[in-house]
Amino acid sequence: MNYDYEKNTDFSKYKSYSYFTNMNLGLSELDTNRFFNALDETMSLKGFVLAEDSDFIIDIESSTYQEVQSGSSVGVGVGGGNVGGGVSVGIPIGQANITRQIKFDFVDAKTNKLFWQAISSESDVLTDNPSEREEQFKAVVTKVLEGFPPKK
Repeated sequence: MNYDYEKNTDFSKYKSYSYFTNMNLGLSELDTNRFFNALDETMSLKGFVLAEDSDFIIDIESSTYQEVQSGSSVGVGVGGGNVGGGVSVGIPIGQANITRQIKFDFVDAKTNKLFWQAISSESDVLTDNPSEREEQFKAVVTKVLEGFPPKK
């Protein structure tokens, strides 16, 4: 989890939030709904209100990638008066890890300036169980928002 923020920000002035309209979530419609439900619930527990005319705007960007598993190698050997070569190839066993990175940008609605940012990176994010997917999003959002507003 990485956090960054504008150190001169008065975080006490922020009470309400809204969302940017053109976000690059990279999630299915069902996962998008799960994610925003978790985010809205957590923001509400922290005392923030979702409002059209808000104090700050949240932009979310999500990307998912698969860790590359390489299993090939090449070896060459020389013996006696003969030259020999060989190639060995390893085949990965099991599934590659799928990692999701989610970037949270909090932007002041009046000045349009970024004042807080968090980047979350979670491994092994794929599951076929909708309840588990919902719990994963809740865990990520809760962990991310532990840093908002920043502790002095």
